[in-house]
Amino acid sequence: MSRLLVRFALFLAVFTSLALADQVTLKNGDRITGTIVKSDGKTLVLHTSSLGDVTINYSDIAQITTDQQLHVTANGTTSVGTVTTTDSKLEITTKTGTVEAAKDSVTLIRNDAEQAAYDKSLHPGMMKGWNGGLNLGFSLARGNSQTENLGLAFNAAHPTLNDKITMYATSVYSRNDAPNATPSVIANLITGGLRYDRNITPRLFAFVGADFMSDALQGLNLRSVGSVGLGFHAIKNAKTTLDLLAGGNYTHATYVAYTTQAPPVRYIQNQNSGGLTLGEEFAHLLGKATSINQKFFFYPDLSDSAYRGEFDFGTVTKIAKRLGWQNQFTDIYVSNPPSPAKKNDVVFTTGINFSFAN
Repeated sequence: MSRLLVRFALFLAVFTSLALADQVTLKNGDRITGTIVKSDGKTLVLHTSSLGDVTINYSDIAQITTDQQLHVTANGTTSVGTVTTTDSKLEITTKTGTVEAAKDSVTLIRNDAEQAAYDKSLHPGMMKGWNGGLNLGFSLARGNSQTENLGLAFNAAHPTLNDKITMYATSVYSRNDAPNATPSVIANLITGGLRYDRNITPRLFAFVGADFMSDALQGLNLRSVGSVGLGFHAIKNAKTTLDLLAGGNYTHATYVAYTTQAPPVRYIQNQNSGGLTLGEEFAHLLGKATSINQKFFFYPDLSDSAYRGEFDFGTVTKIAKRLGWQNQFTDIYVSNPPSPAKKNDVVFTTGINFSFAN
């Protein structure tokens, strides 16, 4: 008697699991039972108890029958309910009725868990959804020359469905330790900033940002720039983005300057100005391993004929999942630095990139 009960219990468990499962029938007649996870209209992922996740070509599917409700997007409209197929059509039984859609018009299918994860990714908390990287470059020379060069860079972005936060910081320091070397510090440049973008339409966005810079060799203690304006997504797809930006800014800069008399006298020079912010930002994924990032910003003053410009070009090539090789070129131009500082600074760094994503 006990054996009969055990067999009945096992039969009931198997029958119940089969009854609650989804079933996919292929055009060759094969049937696969499991739980439908998602589909992008090209492939369908089915989770099975014995094989794990199985990926099926969507075009090879003849029929779908589900016991769970799915989120089905077809012709730009999403319906939620159980799914059956009849004569190359999907019938979604929702709470309010049955919705029909051509099988080939389906672009997305998600179960409840996948839909919840997708919705969460659109509105991540401030502690999640970040991506970016840290660049590190160092060189040391000894012998006929005694130089040390250190380059650091940090960038991070927090994109959501409607807005994006970006942050960056760079530091370049070079020193010549040779006896009686003048100057001993060859480069000492620090930049940083953050920006907030808010979408107005799928193409148009507003932005507000702050940028900071210190350049010891140019005598620049600190330059603070506050910008506000509008941007336009000229190109925006999985591989390439091109943003055009225009707005206004207020700049406050503090320089260390020297008089031309002998001996020279050190004094602080302040510059305050309002100007325009004009720029473009370009990013492109070259193949599967290399990304290209380029930007150019032009800041003409409205109070006089002075202006500033900054051009950046960088590449990162993946070596491993979180490790890559980076190259960065930067050209910073200021039309009116205090004498005797030069107008142009050109910096090139290369080294290791550590990427992260949360």
